[in-house]
Amino acid sequence: MTETILIENEAKALVQEHLDRLGQPREIQLTNAEKQALYDEIAAELKQRNAVLVAHYYCDPEIQALAEATGGCVSDSLEMARFGRDHPATTLMVAGVKFMGETSKILSPEKTVLMPTLEATCSLDLGCPVDEFSAFCDQHPDHAVVVYANTSAAVKARADWVVTSSCAVEIIEHLDSLGEKIIWAPDQHLGRYIQKKTEAEMLLWDGACIVHEEFRARGIAQMKALYPDAAVLVHPESPESVVAIADAVGSTSQLIKAAQTLPHQTMIVATDRGIFYKMQQAAPGKTLIEAPTAGEGATCRSCAHCPWMAMNGLDNILHVLKTGDQEIFVDPALAQRAKLPLDRMLNFTASLKR
Repeated sequence: MTETILIENEAKALVQEHLDRLGQPREIQLTNAEKQALYDEIAAELKQRNAVLVAHYYCDPEIQALAEATGGCVSDSLEMARFGRDHPATTLMVAGVKFMGETSKILSPEKTVLMPTLEATCSLDLGCPVDEFSAFCDQHPDHAVVVYANTSAAVKARADWVVTSSCAVEIIEHLDSLGEKIIWAPDQHLGRYIQKKTEAEMLLWDGACIVHEEFRARGIAQMKALYPDAAVLVHPESPESVVAIADAVGSTSQLIKAAQTLPHQTMIVATDRGIFYKMQQAAPGKTLIEAPTAGEGATCRSCAHCPWMAMNGLDNILHVLKTGDQEIFVDPALAQRAKLPLDRMLNFTASLKR
């Protein structure tokens, strides 16, 4: 049984307010010489600070390339959490969105955690205010509370489990095998996909990713007609109708693996276009095509690229390394509570690899 819980209009309005304030993403074109000069300066600052750059797959390619070149990490949010926790650096520069920086601080409280900008947030985080979510959880005390990593530290602290899209199905299957009823937040599309896969009893919070919600089955079907031999790769944060026509559904790391292992030579990819940098590395002989979104031209704020991920840039990475601005702080008592469900996830996923 699935029941969707509607969030307050105020939460959705908050997402729109943030988007309106962002305006159109700025495009900064650098020459190769200018880019190399920034790379060299950032690498020197990372070394001086005993810092490492941890970047998400959805960041712009030049940031991912810099992380690779300086001994950092380019990965999904689960591996970002592991890498930052286990790396000997005393400072983590987390290029992504704010909940990723908070997660790094929760798992590594002794380290300094910096971000290119603290303004980079997430529609899923914004759409799940802790007071409203806690009140709902209190109404269903017999349910296990499972939240997606794309949530604030405060929401994680209210949860029993934190999951990412790469481990959510396995964890929900585990809880279902124990007879648990589940509250799931915040992404309704991912929750519905998991519920269908596991047949677990779940109450779904009505949140959505502004990027993945833009994909439409009709547009992808039209693209498929142009490339009939192509495989369709879809992130499960997409609407159910989009998931239904996919050849492979999975997290960012799982989609990269699918591009590498599927026999198709052409891939239509329905997720943030930042993934193309690592996907092309994994499958260098294949053709990757962006799946169309509902938005068009200057009116589209996602267009298969998160506007908050786009706020990460080489210039603000360098500025923050020099100044120490944009540091992540999490209240120690809150962090201690949020660490419990995060540790459950990390311990569970580690046990799957044994």
